Amino acid sequence: MNNIVIFASGSGSNAEKIIQHFADNPNSKVVLVLSNNPNAKVLERAERLNVRAAVFDRKGLNDGEVLGLLQEVQADLIVLAGFLWKFPESIIKEYPNKVINIHPALLPKYGGKGMYGMHVHQAVLEQQEKVTGITIHYVNEHYDEGGIIFQQEVNVEDCTSAEAIAEKIHQLEHRHFPEVIEQLLKQ
Repeated sequence: MNNIVIFASGSGSNAEKIIQHFADNPNSKVVLVLSNNPNAKVLERAERLNVRAAVFDRKGLNDGEVLGLLQEVQADLIVLAGFLWKFPESIIKEYPNKVINIHPALLPKYGGKGMYGMHVHQAVLEQQEKVTGITIHYVNEHYDEGGIIFQQEVNVEDCTSAEAIAEKIHQLEHRHFPEVIEQLLKQ
């Protein structure tokens, strides 16, 4: 059995899609959802979907508490799905090529510190990009610089707001993120 752990800071729509995708999978399942935000909607989603969830603070992320949880559940893949803190090198080193992230743009464009969610979509709109998309990548010690696993683009010429771009990006994320995770676990 492949054990998936999801880190999220916000609403958790991607986490929910991933949990649902693996709910009846005999080979892989989401065993834990972790959040740095005690008010994150992802915690409610995890509870509703009967997945264990826990909250941690910056100290817990860096002092071994979170690493202990990952080891306890025997994590095979760590998925960052809207997790906004820089991921600690200690965990990355413990799980080489086992920590992945999804970014709401076609990296290397619109990546780096502070470039997440609506900040990315607003930048895409302001630059009048014709296409944008999603990037699923490995996590390393730098924001959004790990090796690219998968990219999918979408035309946004018809979008007149960052919200319209976000809607198209969410559709791509919800469709492709669970599938890419499944493929990675088969390797």
